[in-house]
Amino acid sequence: MKMAGLRSVIRVKKKQYKRSTPQHVAENILDREFTAEKPNEKWVTDVTEFKYGQSKKAYLSAIRDLYDGSIVSYVLGHSNNNQLVFKTLDQAIVL
Repeated sequence: MKMAGLRSVIRVKKKQYKRSTPQHVAENILDREFTAEKPNEKWVTDVTEFKYGQSKKAYLSAIRDLYDGSIVSYVLGHSNNNQLVFKTLDQAIVL
């Protein structure tokens, strides 16, 4: 390969993540009905991962009201864990 001027590409190993076993699985009370008749009747949440800089990550946890699509609360953190989500929920309840 050296004489032919060829070089191999070495792939970076992907991290192995251990799947957590849920302590409690919540009942599906929305049943894919993502509309609400009044404010604060139904909230949904999601955590989004953002990559920035040299292999750094940030996580955005947000709660959205299904009545009008407004963001009720959001928290930005450096770890994707329950504390991030609970902090978002606590902030939403105070409002």
